Amino acid sequence: MITRLFFDHPSSVDETYGQHARFAFTFSLKLFAAAGAALVHAVIPCLFEKTASRIIGDLYARTHNRGH
Repeated sequence: MITRLFFDHPSSVDETYGQHARFAFTFSLKLFAAAGAALVHAVIPCLFEKTASRIIGDLYARTHNRGH
């Protein structure tokens, strides 16, 4: 049960638990940055015009086909 909860998914993308935790934490920080940029852009459209979409594109590129 513990193995399934904590280790099966990280190993499916060729990572240890610690590596996967660090990746997921960094990913979440980048998502928060994208959300913040989008929020500022919603109020002041001339700011951060492409920031959120660039961050999302970078994250997609890093995760697409991971573990295959």
